[in-house]
Amino acid sequence: MEKDSSYQLNQQGFRYKAAAIIIEQGTVAFMTNPDEDYYYPLGGAVQLGESSEAAVKHEVLEETGQAYKIDRLLFVHENFFKPDSGQLAGLNCHEISIYYLMTSKGHQFPSLSDDEAAE
Repeated sequence: MEKDSSYQLNQQGFRYKAAAIIIEQGTVAFMTNPDEDYYYPLGGAVQLGESSEAAVKHEVLEETGQAYKIDRLLFVHENFFKPDSGQLAGLNCHEISIYYLMTSKGHQFPSLSDDEAAE
């Protein structure tokens, strides 16, 4: 069974995340979902025993239907936040994110419908 390298203890939460910066035709790809009121880069939690590189590749494939290659590591971001709304409302969050620049394909990928995104 795969397990995210994240945890929650009382009102404290920690997450180790891999994220993608995808730039196609001068546009940066972001996503949102009905539970949140903001946009964020594609990506997700790294599984225990998984590399951040493998995580970002499978998250991008899952979220876009497109296989992307990593160009290079862009930056590491440590973030502390306490959301007022959404799935994490009221939780004191600590997140470490590894951001990768993905190699451009030269064209934008089509947006997924709500049905496709839910699969």
